[in-house]
Amino acid sequence: MPSRSSARLAALTVAAVCSAASTVALTSPAHADSVRIHDIQGSTRISPYAGQQVTDVAGIVTGVRGYGSSKGFWIQDPTPDADPATSEAVFVFTSSAPKAAVGDAVTVSGTVSEFVPGGTSTGNQSVTEITKPTVTVVSSGNAVPAATVVDARSVPDAYAPAGDTAASGSVNGLTLRPSKYALDYYESLEGMNVQVSDARVVGATDPYTELWVTVKPSEHTDRRGGTVYGSYDSQNTGRLQIQSLGAVADFPAANVGDTLTGTTAGLLDYNQFGGYTLVANQLGTLKSAGLKRETTQKQSRSQLAVATYNVENLDPSDATFEEHASAIVNNLQSPDIVSLEEIQDNNGAKNDGTVAADQTVTNLIDAIVAAGGPTYDWRSIDPANNADGGEPGGNIRQVFLFNPERVSFTDRAGGDATTAVAVTKAHGKAALSLSPGRIAPADAAWANSRKPLASEFVFRGRTVFVIANHFNSKGGDQGLTSQYQPPARSSEVQRHQQATLVNAFVKNILDVQKNADVVALGDINDFEFSDTAKLLEGDGELWSAIKSLPKSERYTYDYQGNSQVLDQILVSPSIRRGCDFEYDSVHINSEFNDQISDHDPQVLRFRP
Repeated sequence: MPSRSSARLAALTVAAVCSAASTVALTSPAHADSVRIHDIQGSTRISPYAGQQVTDVAGIVTGVRGYGSSKGFWIQDPTPDADPATSEAVFVFTSSAPKAAVGDAVTVSGTVSEFVPGGTSTGNQSVTEITKPTVTVVSSGNAVPAATVVDARSVPDAYAPAGDTAASGSVNGLTLRPSKYALDYYESLEGMNVQVSDARVVGATDPYTELWVTVKPSEHTDRRGGTVYGSYDSQNTGRLQIQSLGAVADFPAANVGDTLTGTTAGLLDYNQFGGYTLVANQLGTLKSAGLKRETTQKQSRSQLAVATYNVENLDPSDATFEEHASAIVNNLQSPDIVSLEEIQDNNGAKNDGTVAADQTVTNLIDAIVAAGGPTYDWRSIDPANNADGGEPGGNIRQVFLFNPERVSFTDRAGGDATTAVAVTKAHGKAALSLSPGRIAPADAAWANSRKPLASEFVFRGRTVFVIANHFNSKGGDQGLTSQYQPPARSSEVQRHQQATLVNAFVKNILDVQKNADVVALGDINDFEFSDTAKLLEGDGELWSAIKSLPKSERYTYDYQGNSQVLDQILVSPSIRRGCDFEYDSVHINSEFNDQISDHDPQVLRFRP
C-alpha cells in the first residue's frame, strides 16, 4: 500500500496565500468536546487525543493538497498558546480532493489519528491528523498566520534526545524541548506555516522534484558548498528538505552550493523519504554557484592509477555510456585499473536468467575508445542468477577494466560464482589460487550481496593485488529523523561480517608476503569513521586513503543533504608507508541535478 505522504508517489499542490481580509478571531462553538489545535498536538509527538473524536476544531486553511494519495489541507490557529512545544497547526486528511481553500476560516470535527509515513516498520515518526472530517467554512478570504522563521538562531545544535529505554528507544513519549533539540524544534512546528531565507542548497534537485537546503550556512561546510557528515554524534541540524509544488516545470534545477535567495515559505510536513519537509507555496530565486565537475591529475609514467566507480545499474539499454566514458577518460584521466560496481547483465532488469554482461562492458569500452581513451581489457565473474542482490534480474557485479598497455593481468583459471579464491605462495611471494576469484562466496556474509572480486595485476614488474567490493546496502536502516534515537543501523551487521572476511583475506596475503601491495576498493556502503571501516582496516592490514584528505573533502555521495563517504580505496602498509600516493575523490555526480550516477568515483595514484 503506497504511503499517503510519499513525495515519490504524490504530486503536491499548495494554493497561493490570500490576504484580502483581516484574520478573523476564531472561537469554537460551545461544545463539551471542542478543543484547540495546540491541545490536539500536545507537548509530545503523539497527540493526547489520538483515537478520539474532536469537535469544532477551529483554524485558518494555510495549504491544500489536492492530488496524490495524501489529499487534504492544513489548518493553523492564529492565536497560539504560550507553550513553544505545542504546534498550532494540523493536517486534515480528506481522502478525496478537499473543497477548502487557503484563507478559509473553518471548524473541523473528526477523529485524531497518528499516521506513520511508510508504515510503522520504517521507524518513522508519525504525523498528527484529523481524519474522516466534517468541515464547516465560517468565512473566506482571511490572511493566513504569519510564517515562523526557521534559521540558524532558532534551530538548536543538538540533534535529538536519547530515546526512552523503557520504550525501546522511542522519543514519542518524551516532552518536546524545542530550544534544546533540533528534532524537537521541527516537531513543535509540525504543519505550521514556516519560512527560510537565502538558503544554500546542500542536496541537488532529484528526479522527484525535491532538494535539500541548510539554514546553518557555516555548519560543517565542505569546500564546494555542501554539508559534510563526519560523525554519528554530530548531526547537521540545519538541513531541511524542500519539496515540489506539483508544478514540476517550475521547480528549480539546483546543484549543491546554489542558493534559494529571498524567502522560501510553506507548510512543515513530515514524509517517508527525508522526514521534515517544507512544502513550499513560495520559492526563493535560484542563484547558481557555478559548480563545475572536477578533473583529477593524470598519473605519471611511474605511477599506477587505480579507480573505483559505481555506474548505477548500467545495462545496454542505458543512454549514459558516452557520459560515463567521458568521465573515465576526461575527469578520471584514464586510470590504469578501474573497478566498476553495478554493471548489470546483458538485458538489465529483465528477469529471464541471463547473467552474462559482455555486451554491457563492451559498450562501455567502445564508448571509452570513441572518447579518446585506451582500449581497455576486462575481467569479471558472472554471478549466479539473482544471488547477489540489487535490482531483480539485473545481476549486478564488479568488473575490472585495465589498460593492457600499462598493466598486465595475471590469469589463473577456475574462478566462478561459487568457487572460493585462496592465498598461496609461489617463489617466496604471495599469489592467488584463482585470478580473478571470489572471496568466500558461500559464506552467509554474502547472502543476497555482491561477492568481492580478487585479482592479480603486474605494473612495472611488481604484483599488485586488487580486491573489488560492493558491500551490503544501507536499506532497512532507520532514518535520521526516526522516532528511535539513536536510529538503528540493522544493515551494518552484514557489512561487519563482510569487512571481517575481506580483512582476513588481506591478512592472509600479508602473512605470506609482508610487503605485498594490496588495494581493496569499491562501494563499501559505509562511512570512513564507521565500525565497518574499522573492521576492514583491522590491525593495520588496510587503511582507508580517503582519510588522507581534509575532512571538508571527504565525501563521495550526497544523501538528504549530507555529503558523506560510501566509496573507499584502502591500501596495505607498503603503499601507505611509501607516502608518495595521491588520493582524489573526483566530484562529478553527487552534487549535480543531472548526475549520471549517484556516486562520485575515487582515484588512487601510487608507485608500487
